[in-house]
Amino acid sequence: MLGVWISLFLFIGTSALLIHCYLMLKHSQAVNELETQLYHRTEELIREKTKSENLLTRVLPEKTAQELKQYGKVEAQKFQMVTVLFSDIQGFTRITDEINSEELIDQLDRFFFEFDMVVDRYKIEKIKTIGDAYMCAGGIPEKNRTNPIEVVAAALEMTNRMREINKYRVNGEEVWELRIGIDTGPVIAGVVGRNKLSYDIWGSTVNAASRMESAGEAGKINISENTYLLVRDYFNCTYRGKIPIKNKGDVKMYFVEGIIPKLSVNNDGLFPNNDFTTELQLIRLGDLEEFMLEKLEKGLPKNLYYHNLKHTVDVYTQVELIGRSEGLSKKDLLILRTAALLHDAGHLVDYATHEEMGVKLAHEILPKFGYNKNQIAQVAQLIMATKLPPNPQNIMEEIICDADLDYLGRADFIPVSNMLYKELHEHGMVGSLHDWNTLQIKFIEKHQYFTKTARRLRNVNKELQLQSIKKWMEQMENKEIQ
Repeated sequence: MLGVWISLFLFIGTSALLIHCYLMLKHSQAVNELETQLYHRTEELIREKTKSENLLTRVLPEKTAQELKQYGKVEAQKFQMVTVLFSDIQGFTRITDEINSEELIDQLDRFFFEFDMVVDRYKIEKIKTIGDAYMCAGGIPEKNRTNPIEVVAAALEMTNRMREINKYRVNGEEVWELRIGIDTGPVIAGVVGRNKLSYDIWGSTVNAASRMESAGEAGKINISENTYLLVRDYFNCTYRGKIPIKNKGDVKMYFVEGIIPKLSVNNDGLFPNNDFTTELQLIRLGDLEEFMLEKLEKGLPKNLYYHNLKHTVDVYTQVELIGRSEGLSKKDLLILRTAALLHDAGHLVDYATHEEMGVKLAHEILPKFGYNKNQIAQVAQLIMATKLPPNPQNIMEEIICDADLDYLGRADFIPVSNMLYKELHEHGMVGSLHDWNTLQIKFIEKHQYFTKTARRLRNVNKELQLQSIKKWMEQMENKEIQ
């Protein structure tokens, strides 16, 4: 009887255990199924979010799209200098009556695809297309000084591409000719629409660009006087009279005939050469200068009494002065002045390794201002050349090293030197004022300016400053003895 009870208890226990295991398995399967559903749903939401974000960046400028995602709205902005381009196809209404709709759309799509590639390369913002009309603008949403030149250069390339396409038309096919109008001035830019968002611009400049286009001729680029005054050093233009425009009065018009020969490939006026690119970058350097000086003014620590905004401005000014005196080319001056703007920017990140941090910032910032990889590498090399003790390997490194230590031979050496001591002392890099002046004497005695210009301008005064420090040290030592 006892054996029966034991068997019964074992059977009940085993059954309970099996039931528990079964329930746990079912629960685990349910949890896994729920997690799988949740995973797939999350993936779906991520995909939808990505699609939505990609759609925003396709219809809106990147900066505007980011603002919309972050704040849910976009504030309208006023820009003081924007260059607006309007283009349309001569006789488009007649063409639509002569070819079938599919061919019409295919050809328009081909033209606009070519235009999109051109404006994208010049960092011009496409605004919209309406039928055969194509509208774009330079200088938005990021302000810049180069937009009049870039838009006119883009217009020339657009007309050249249209001519190339027309060359390959067979007999009987319609030749499509482009008419372009351009004006430069203030605009208001913003996002319109609720369900269907679009980035648009308004103002008298938009109206004037449209009037320039309608008053133009097939195959020609018609620009206003506003634009002409900003681009005449880069393009050959022909005056062609005036046109009345609402709120602007009579406006002078000019046809753009091509790029100035010396700034074009093969001197043919069609495509910009390296000299054109350098001239454009030298103008763009003004945008970089404004960006960097504002960044340094707002971001540098307050206890940088020497490596502050004034020091960067001093070096930036001095490299140009020495560079021109030493006969550097415009291309080399561009690189040198850029390096001067960034040579101490690394202090925004770290004091001890500011040269390395400056190089990192150069790689992050300069592509936005049109610098290529080779130019950025040159800038980085110049930044590292300012690391003490100076050991320049070429004339450009010699110039930036001389500019960086220009204060050694200036009349304001003493107050500048005191600011450097204060900075180093607070960073724990130097002890007493006596120790500092001992270091200075050793440094100045060994230091030499590398360029003829710096030696001519600073050597005599540097020697006087050295004697002044030595005299001060002797006086201090005599006082201690007494």
